[in-house]
Amino acid sequence: MATVLSEQEVLRRQNMQTLKEMGVNPYPAAEYPTDAFSTEIVESFRDDDETVREVCIAGRMMSRRIMGKASFVELKDSKGRIQVYITRDDLCPGEDKALYNVVFKKLLDLGDFIGVKGFVFRTQTGQVSVHCKELTLLSKSLKPLPVVKYKDGVAYDAFEDPELRYRQRYVDLIVNEGVKETFEKRSKVIKTMRRVLDEAGYTEVETPILQSIAGGASARPFITHHNSLDIDLYMRIATELYLKRLIVGGFEGVYEIGKNFRNEGMDRNHNPEFTCMELYVQYKDYNWMMSFTEKLLEEICVSVNGKPETEIGGNVISFKAPFRRLPILDAIKEKTGYDLGPMTEDEIRDVAKKCGVETDASMGKGKLIDEIFGETCEGTFIQPTFITDYPVEMSPLTKMHRSKPGLTERFELMVNGKEVANAYSELNDPIDQEERFREQMRLADKGDDEAMIIDQDFLRALQYGMPPTSGIGIGIDRLVMLMTGQTQIQEVLFFPQMKPRKAAAEQNTEAEPEDE
Repeated sequence: MATVLSEQEVLRRQNMQTLKEMGVNPYPAAEYPTDAFSTEIVESFRDDDETVREVCIAGRMMSRRIMGKASFVELKDSKGRIQVYITRDDLCPGEDKALYNVVFKKLLDLGDFIGVKGFVFRTQTGQVSVHCKELTLLSKSLKPLPVVKYKDGVAYDAFEDPELRYRQRYVDLIVNEGVKETFEKRSKVIKTMRRVLDEAGYTEVETPILQSIAGGASARPFITHHNSLDIDLYMRIATELYLKRLIVGGFEGVYEIGKNFRNEGMDRNHNPEFTCMELYVQYKDYNWMMSFTEKLLEEICVSVNGKPETEIGGNVISFKAPFRRLPILDAIKEKTGYDLGPMTEDEIRDVAKKCGVETDASMGKGKLIDEIFGETCEGTFIQPTFITDYPVEMSPLTKMHRSKPGLTERFELMVNGKEVANAYSELNDPIDQEERFREQMRLADKGDDEAMIIDQDFLRALQYGMPPTSGIGIGIDRLVMLMTGQTQIQEVLFFPQMKPRKAAAEQNTEAEPEDE
């Protein structure tokens, strides 16, 4: 089906063709020698500087005010925005004024990339600007950008619809202030995390994304087919079992920052493709990992926000160590009044019903406790809190608690009502691990489609001996949400998964350009 162009798109294509006929290449291939950025120019300008600074800048033309022989342009580069002052006689010192009267005034459009050579000065209104002496078209924009107009305090034609913003992130980044800053902070979160881990002496590694067994977590996997091997493979749901193989192999500490994939629901806190950091360190336990996590997150928060606090959804959250530590059964008792510790599976199921928690026959004791905690407790922990000592049924890869029978040495970090991290003293007894896997298979037989599959090669690795080890997984996307004050995960993902777009959504959504 042929694409239907809007009136503005037709006009821009006509302008492009006219430029070509005039000998102006709308997409030149040569390097453009920029030597400055908008923000640096403004910050470094001094009125008492006797030397006139010459600069060469480039960026997208976001607005234009034409006043006869002179014009003002707002140029947006990768750092920010700056005003450019253009006069006809500076641009065209000779008799031929076509470059200004025809090319600049009529054939250039908002959104075009231009290069400007000139000098820096301050206008009579006090604005630091660049006085253009030479202008070059670097790239023609064939679609008009949304331009926000205000009338009686109300914004019109703003690019605010979430679905359009997520589908067309490139437009969102161009026109909406603060979006790029969120993703720059995301980059800083990951850089700081990597720096802290590297300085601690741990090795960054890469493990397979396509795996023969979806292990290391309780989740529903994506399945694909390997044509050459003629076998089905799973997109990994976690990196855990491969990283622990490396601990068996002799690494002191290993970590991986990468994508995991879980074929589950989507909402403001979940995306089926997500970024996770997993770390495993030999000769450590979950108590050490809690202390290390406090240090790591406090340093990340200071790096991103300049202080150990962040604000999200009206809550001021402090990552200043230490964090509260609370056993999960105590948390449930604190919030509901029920002591689940000595209860049988049937008694816990009855408590779930009394608490309004939906259950099904596939849920064992651990899954029931997990559901009760999730529905009645999880959302109440706003400040960073380590929920510790989970029942063994909930933790098939975790070492048994050294002093609390039936419990394991595991914690989950809750912040702003959501899980951000999950960590263990790792189970390194191969006999115990095999039985835990078999219990997972029994849950699968009852209908639990998130139960783990037995990984025989991982059991073989454990039989060679794995030293006492602590491991943690931290959800990067949720951590970035906290550090940037975002309440929806889609705001911290460049290109989140979306439902297929309906035909109606294919219509043009661009606003008319601003009057020039």
